[in-house]
Amino acid sequence: MADKQFDVVIIGGGPGGYVAGIRAGQLGLKTLVIEKDKLGGVCLNWGCIPTKALIKNAEVLTTFKHAEDFGFSFDNLTIDFSKAVKRSRDISTKSSKGIEFLFKKNKFEHIYATAKIASKGVVEVEQQGKKEKINAKHIIISTGARPRILPNIPVDNKQIITSTEAMILPEVPKRMVVIGSGAIGSEFAYIYNAYGTKVTIVEMLDSLLPVEDREITKILRRNFEKSGIEVLVDTKVEGVTIGKEATVKISNKDGVKEIKADIVLSAIGVQGNIENLGLEALGIKTEKSFIKVDKNLKTNIDGIYAIGDVAGPPCLAHKASHEGIVCVEAIAGKHPHAVDYENIPGCTYCQPQVASVGMTEEKARAAGKDIKIGRYSFRSHGKALALNETEGMVKLIFDAKYGELLGAHIIGPEATEMIAELVTARTLETTAEQIYNTIHAHPTLSEGISEAALDAYGLALHV
Repeated sequence: MADKQFDVVIIGGGPGGYVAGIRAGQLGLKTLVIEKDKLGGVCLNWGCIPTKALIKNAEVLTTFKHAEDFGFSFDNLTIDFSKAVKRSRDISTKSSKGIEFLFKKNKFEHIYATAKIASKGVVEVEQQGKKEKINAKHIIISTGARPRILPNIPVDNKQIITSTEAMILPEVPKRMVVIGSGAIGSEFAYIYNAYGTKVTIVEMLDSLLPVEDREITKILRRNFEKSGIEVLVDTKVEGVTIGKEATVKISNKDGVKEIKADIVLSAIGVQGNIENLGLEALGIKTEKSFIKVDKNLKTNIDGIYAIGDVAGPPCLAHKASHEGIVCVEAIAGKHPHAVDYENIPGCTYCQPQVASVGMTEEKARAAGKDIKIGRYSFRSHGKALALNETEGMVKLIFDAKYGELLGAHIIGPEATEMIAELVTARTLETTAEQIYNTIHAHPTLSEGISEAALDAYGLALHV
C-alpha cells in the first residue's frame, strides 16, 4: 500500500465517502476508501436504515392495535421487542455487506483502518498498531458526526443514552424522557410510545421539529399527545441525575420540576468528527466542530476536501452522498452544478410522517415574500380513507407574482415518498400552474399535491 499512488483517498466510508468512492471509480480515478469500523457509516449501521426497520415494527404494532377497523380480531397478541431489534440489526448487516459488493463492482480499493492527514498529499494509516503512509493527489474527509453531549446531561450509555443505545435496548422501558425533538428524538419517541413506554419529550425551542413549518408541527404535536406522548416545549433541561432511576430537572414558564424516568435519551443534535485528523497542523479551517468548504467542497487547503456531516449541516445522508458526487466530479474536471442547499428535502419517519423542502411560511414572510398558500387535508381524501390514515395535510407556498414554488410541507401517510415530486418541481423551477395541470393518478396520495396547488389560487376541486 505504501508504494501506491492514489488519485483520491477518502477517509470515511459512510453515505458520503462510499458514494464518492463509487463515482470516483466510475470516472476512472484510482481510489482508496479508508473506514475504521463498518462500511456505510452511521447511516447504514446505526441511523437511517436500522431505525426505519424499528419504525416499521412500530407501525405494524399500531396497526394490530386498530385491527378491528379492518375487520380483524384476536386475543393472543404477544410482543417481543428483542426480535424487532434483531430484525433491525440483521438489515443493517445486510446493507453494509451490500456496500462491499459495490466496491468490488466499481473496482476501487478499501481498507479498515484509522487515518490522519500527515501533510498535503499524504495520509497516515494505522492498522493493528502498524502505521504506513499513502500518497494521494486528492484527499476527501468524510468522517461524519456523532451525538452532541452537554455537561448537564452526562451520558453514561445505560440510563442516559444516545440514539445508538436506543437502537439496541434489551427491553422496552416503562418511562422515557427524550431531550430534543428533532427528527431523531421524534422518531424514537414514536417507536417507544408504540411499544407502550410513557414518553415525555422536552424541547428547548417553541415547537416539535423546530426547523419545520409551524402549522405542520402543530398537527404532529396534536397526534403525539393523542397517542399519549407528553410534549413540553419552551422547556430547558437544567440537569439529569442517575441512581435507581433517572431524574430530569426542567424549567419553563410554569417553574421548575422533576421528571422520573427509566431511560433518558439525549437527542440534541450532532457534532462533527474532526479530532485526530491532523487538521490543526495543516491549518484547515473549522467552525463549531465542522470543516469549512467552498461550493466544490474544497477546504482552504488545496487538494483537501470535506463532505457530509463533517462539512456541516444539514446532517443528512442524501446531502452527504450528493456532496460526494459533486466533489469527485469537480476533482475530475467535470464542472458539476454546485449543491443547492435550499433544495434538500428533510424527512422525519414517525407517524404521521413529516417531509419538507424549501421555505417555511414563517421564513417566506420574514424574507418579505408576497406569497400564496395552498392546503389540502387528508381527512376526506379517498386513498387516505382507504388506508385508514387520514391525519395530515399538504401545504404549498408559492411566490404570488411568478407562481414559483418556494416551499412544500407534508404531514401524513407516505409524506417522505411524496416529497420527491416537489423537490423535482423546485429543481425544474416549476410553477403552481404546471403542478396542477399535471395529471396525477387516482386514487393516490399525491393527488393532494395537485389539490394544494389549485387551492393556492382558489381553484380547489375537492375541498
